[in-house]
Amino acid sequence: MANNADRMQKSMEAKTEDEKIAEPGLEIWRIENFQPVPLPKSDYGTFYAGDSYVVLKTSTGRGGAGVYTYDIHFWLGKDTSQDESGTAAIKAVELDAILGGRAVQHREPQTFESDKFISYFKPCIAPLEGGVKSGFKKPEEEEFEIRLYTCKGKRVVHLKQVPFSRSVLNHDDVFILDTKEKIFQFNGANSNIQERAKALEVIQFLKDKYHEGTCNVAIVDDGKLQAEGDSGEFWVIFGGFAPIGKKVLGDDDIVPDRTPGKLYSIAGGQVADQIDDYSKSTFESDKCYLMDCGAEVFVWVGRATQVDDRKAATQAAEEFLTSNNRPKATLVTRLIQGYETHPFKSNFDSWPSSTAAPSAENRGKVAENRGKVSALLKQQGGGPKGKEKNTPVIEEVVPPLLDTNGKLEVWSIDGGAKNPVASENIGKFYSGDCYIVLYSYHSREKKDDYYLCYWIGNDSTEEDQNTAAKLTTSMFNSLKGRPVQGRVYQEKEPPQFIALFQPMVLLKGGLSSSYKSYIAEKGIEDETYSPDSASIIRISGTAVHNNKAVHLDPVAASLNSHECFVVHAGSHLYIWQGTQSTYEQHQWAAKIAEFLKPGVVAKYQKEGTESATFWLGLGGKGDFTSPKVQLDTIRDPHLFGFSLSKGKFEVEEVYNFDQDDLLPEDMLILDTHAEVFVWVGQAVDSREKKNALDYGQKYIEWAEALDGLSPRVPLYKVTEGYEPCFFTTYFSWEPSKTLIHGNAFQKKITILFGAGNAEGHGNQGGGATQRASALAALNSTFSSSGGGGGGKGPGAAKGPSSGSQRRAAVAALSGVLTDEKAKVDDPPPDSPEKPEEAPEEPIEPSEPIPEENDTEPKVAIEEDENGILSSQSTFTYEQVRVKSENPAPDIDLKRREAYLSVEEFESVLGMTREEFYKLPKWKQDLTKKKVDLF
Repeated sequence: MANNADRMQKSMEAKTEDEKIAEPGLEIWRIENFQPVPLPKSDYGTFYAGDSYVVLKTSTGRGGAGVYTYDIHFWLGKDTSQDESGTAAIKAVELDAILGGRAVQHREPQTFESDKFISYFKPCIAPLEGGVKSGFKKPEEEEFEIRLYTCKGKRVVHLKQVPFSRSVLNHDDVFILDTKEKIFQFNGANSNIQERAKALEVIQFLKDKYHEGTCNVAIVDDGKLQAEGDSGEFWVIFGGFAPIGKKVLGDDDIVPDRTPGKLYSIAGGQVADQIDDYSKSTFESDKCYLMDCGAEVFVWVGRATQVDDRKAATQAAEEFLTSNNRPKATLVTRLIQGYETHPFKSNFDSWPSSTAAPSAENRGKVAENRGKVSALLKQQGGGPKGKEKNTPVIEEVVPPLLDTNGKLEVWSIDGGAKNPVASENIGKFYSGDCYIVLYSYHSREKKDDYYLCYWIGNDSTEEDQNTAAKLTTSMFNSLKGRPVQGRVYQEKEPPQFIALFQPMVLLKGGLSSSYKSYIAEKGIEDETYSPDSASIIRISGTAVHNNKAVHLDPVAASLNSHECFVVHAGSHLYIWQGTQSTYEQHQWAAKIAEFLKPGVVAKYQKEGTESATFWLGLGGKGDFTSPKVQLDTIRDPHLFGFSLSKGKFEVEEVYNFDQDDLLPEDMLILDTHAEVFVWVGQAVDSREKKNALDYGQKYIEWAEALDGLSPRVPLYKVTEGYEPCFFTTYFSWEPSKTLIHGNAFQKKITILFGAGNAEGHGNQGGGATQRASALAALNSTFSSSGGGGGGKGPGAAKGPSSGSQRRAAVAALSGVLTDEKAKVDDPPPDSPEKPEEAPEEPIEPSEPIPEENDTEPKVAIEEDENGILSSQSTFTYEQVRVKSENPAPDIDLKRREAYLSVEEFESVLGMTREEFYKLPKWKQDLTKKKVDLF
């Protein structure tokens, strides 16, 4: 056992370059004869009940490229031996040591896996019987047998095989009956709508995995017995219909509740004394602790502890569960100091931010491991495929911005009312005032979209802030809840806000009566900007989304070598250029000068060659510092569900999220660190919808205390069906999904299995022949076979005309819904408009968006097992770029980069194909936008 760590390290080093452990992705080892054996990628997601596995997930961390975070999971099959499970736990600790002691470790017993673990294998994992010692057979070698499963979970599915017996069925759960010819979904009368929706994804998974995508699918509802058809066939399989009983809870059904954390010290490999009063300062770097939260037990490990102490702490947690007779569903998570998770930190009122720096010893281990990987690759003759020294550096990617052809209106707040800002003054924001901004634009054909927010100056009064919030909400309601509604603080303006104003200048002082009264009462000097007073305006931005100018004190100390300034001193107007300022800043400074002092000619002053008159206007020459502007820390976005329990705000992360996690019954929070969005589903209660921004504020306060989020971060409310581009960019977004209405189950059944099932399960307001026909057309494009089958997976129908069929079907459905909607939205002249508080109307359908890849047939693209796209037919960058004068014919316009040669791909995108396709989809899109490939 002494050389176990070396063995694991060697197994990790013996990888191809695509599988390097230091890169984002998934690695899995199965325990065989007490040793970790790498699992082929083709077997990822397949687990055997008789085995134990170690799973490593490497993700991009908060520091951007090259900085990683690690999650290590050891999965324990229900029939695995105690020796194998113990080996998996030990290997997890040893793997963490190889990675520098920075990983979060998770114990994952079969059937009770964490949502995070299952999210790697969406929609579910389906463990098979047997194991390596029992000489298991591959699924395709096995005789097909009828299987009955339960499905639990609305984000990811905890799939559990249960005995094939009618007595197992109950009114509370969702069941899947998998037979050779047909897959049935049985919805208990009391089952959750969202669990029903997720079960449909499992059916698609089973259909593709075990039926080559061709079997039929049927939905059976509890209490709706029909002698003929799917319902009758379902009950015949069980030997005939008979009433089903209440759910009987077994040991596996006991799921502990989350309770307030109880903290214990760990000493000598044993859980010792309980610590009553604790905070972050309680934890010492050379010790280990156990926090018992009921549903989850955390083992906290100090950075200065030794590997043996960490192994002992993990074993102590296992003994703690056994001695306290804890349920099997209790999760165990081991944390290293500085890498605590949200669920752990939620047990504290606050968790002051600190820099988590690994020790010099651990940094050395990581560097050594990476060095060995690199050396090994060179011996194999490949060499790491990194960036060459001369590879061009990609500039900052421009974030998604709103269409520039819309209408911009701005109001200032004064005297409890909003007053229109004159067009020549739009773009001037005084720090003592508040403003309301409404931008109306067309994001798609025949549909109006709105961006509505209020801006809060740093020195504005509470009275004006409250008025701005109230009037913004009133405008939101008058527009029937369609706008994106936001709150923006001075100096935290998001890119899409700044881009609306050309130019934008933040000025000192204020014009509102409330501000004037406040400074008079406090005896504060009025510094309100005036075109006739001395001033310095700093120009720091270089692009449309960040070119914000700021009013500073008119003294030499306000200057900075990295920036450009408009200086009004005495009777002169100057543009001062720092030695390290950019050409773009020089151009923008000229626009700002004309904006503030129309018709006045500015004199240019370069740093180091200023005239005496220039310094005289600033009260004399003086020294100034030149710090470089620091950008906010880069962080990947996180999606959260939330709840209020006994007045306490609690969150639950949605891991590896996608568009399908936005369920109509939910309100969710997307935190990108730069912005916070509250997404509101159409089926959410209208009273809850009104509180969306309040919930967003509660989240900001929670994240400020535990995660260091700025309390002034921009906050938005986004309604289902009206998502703006700067929200959808964080998802792999399909606009056609927004055309389908209903609850989570109805939407999912329409997308996957078509109209017949959707109509049979309560599409509200439907039933018309035209709608049924349109939905039937939509169904045919998703179905790979008759009889209710179909789907989007590998078994889905493919062919040169499938794209046109789908577009035609969506167009037909959109046309029907548009006609029906018009009857509702166009009341007689004397009819009052529908108030916001009325029952929710369906999302307003629009004309279908023509898919970008509209030319057929397309030049084929191939995708390997690692998700890397390429084409045997290559074209030059000039042929595949969006603005090409000689475009390549018949290519997939959504995947332009796939047609580039290896050399040109790396030259244009600044990274290899492997590096590019490991990025999240939203980062891929942003990167492509910068180089005109999206």
